[in-house]
Amino acid sequence: MPKILDRLLLFIYSLSIGILSVIAVLLVTNAVPVDLKQFHGSSWIIAAISVSAVLFLLSIRFFYISIKRDRGSLPSIDQRTEYGDIQISVETIENLSYKAASRVRGIRDVKTRIRITDSGLEIIVRALVDGETSIPELTEEVQKQVHDYVEEITGIPVSYVSVYIANLVQSPVIKSRVE
Repeated sequence: MPKILDRLLLFIYSLSIGILSVIAVLLVTNAVPVDLKQFHGSSWIIAAISVSAVLFLLSIRFFYISIKRDRGSLPSIDQRTEYGDIQISVETIENLSYKAASRVRGIRDVKTRIRITDSGLEIIVRALVDGETSIPELTEEVQKQVHDYVEEITGIPVSYVSVYIANLVQSPVIKSRVE
């Protein structure tokens, strides 16, 4: 979301600066008939043209940056096979980790993060538990499930799975009716 907002602001900024610099160039070069006799002197005209030209060039550059697609910023893991290249996005691996951790009974509200290291993937799982199962057994099961599932599906070695139990799931209290 911040990148979209930044790009939108940069687009608006570059468009407005571009329009202002074009207007300034038109006024200074007398392409638009406006009386500028109160500002005599050739040094003022040269400075105004120079500043306008620089602002216009900057606005073109900013405009290009604002509409350019940023393809290289999406993190992925690249693998080469005998048939060609494979790219698996980090988001895909996060979703696979989420799926594997969510399958463990007693785990709720899972969030995952992935770090790419030389030794393999480091997967961080944050979850809530129901409080009815032993937490050490539960976390060990989550680690095993995530590790095995991600390695099996992607073929990428997983070096480390960290599980952080954030809290217990608060179950709603249901009051029974007395008749």
